[in-house]
Amino acid sequence: MNRAQALVRWSTADNNPIQVFGTAAAVTVGAITVRPIGTSGTGLAVLCLLVLVSLLLCTRLIPEGHLSPGVQLAVLCAWSAGAAALMGLDRSGASALFAYFATGHAGYRLDSRRSLPFAAATSALCAGVLLLPWGGHGTSWIVGAFTGVSVLVGLSNRAHTDALRSARAAAEQAELAARAEARAEALAERARIARDVHDVLAHSLAGVNMQLEVTDALLESGDIERARQAAQRAQSLVRSGLTEVQRTVGDLREDALPLVETLRSLLASASDAGTLTVDGPPRELPVRLAQVIVRCAQEALTNAHKYAPGAPVRMRLEYRARQPEATVFEVVNSAPPEGSRPLAGAGSGMGLVGMRERLDLVGGTVSAGPIVDGDDSGGWRVRVVIPG
Repeated sequence: MNRAQALVRWSTADNNPIQVFGTAAAVTVGAITVRPIGTSGTGLAVLCLLVLVSLLLCTRLIPEGHLSPGVQLAVLCAWSAGAAALMGLDRSGASALFAYFATGHAGYRLDSRRSLPFAAATSALCAGVLLLPWGGHGTSWIVGAFTGVSVLVGLSNRAHTDALRSARAAAEQAELAARAEARAEALAERARIARDVHDVLAHSLAGVNMQLEVTDALLESGDIERARQAAQRAQSLVRSGLTEVQRTVGDLREDALPLVETLRSLLASASDAGTLTVDGPPRELPVRLAQVIVRCAQEALTNAHKYAPGAPVRMRLEYRARQPEATVFEVVNSAPPEGSRPLAGAGSGMGLVGMRERLDLVGGTVSAGPIVDGDDSGGWRVRVVIPG
């Protein structure tokens, strides 16, 4: 809870220190100044009335909602009558304080349809008591006539408290919305990390698996030299996989990502016959967009390893300068050469799903499908378009 919310909560509390202090101060002032006080006659009547209105004054400390409107009105009427009677007997004039508190509390606890008539009745009652010839009062009837004015203070405090409560409710709703948004962002980040792990491991492990299968086939045919080269290639893929894991950690930390150099490195580790073409005026892409392209490249190369091992792979990165700006990335592999052993059925199908999820987050599109004509007939094309 921030400082503003704490202040609102304190201001709208039923028994905040200001309210408690005001009640205690009124009771103390009344006990010290109201006279005469004694054990018989007028002094005893004043003492009884003083205790009564003091107790009724303390009812303002009862939390709101604990008394029904009817009970609250009955308490206020008794409070008003006791204060008026005390004003008629009091010689100091300090007892008027209890009547002012009564009408002010009525404005705060009752709606205006009840509080305003109550204040008018209290003013008339106090003024009428002070105009009567009996009693030992020395207070002008004008003081009694103005006791109802404090209802306006109560109404104002009520409006202020309602506004604070509305602000508090709005702040709590905003805090809940912020928490929900933070949770959604955390879930999205977890999904992004899961895709990163899948892309890095799938790319590296698929390449290592392919090279080990090639090594096994070469050993069976007795070609030791080429088998050794395939094993070395598998070791190289393991090292590049570790590098990719480190790069993934750097990407998650929003470090700079050299896109072209990264694509060349991926292609070199995946295919001896791979080429990368860059078209258009190069520009630095945001880390998030560059990361999406790298992950799509990894997935496309992994699929090429699985389904067309040994086939040439071509990458093309195009920076479109015309409006609207866009970045186009393509990966094309030719048909698998004769004698190759595609790893059909080894995929989980999550790679393309992950690419589409990534591109949806940045407003891009991806298309993937077989090539049915041209020099690359029988191969596969992955095309990614990202605005910006």
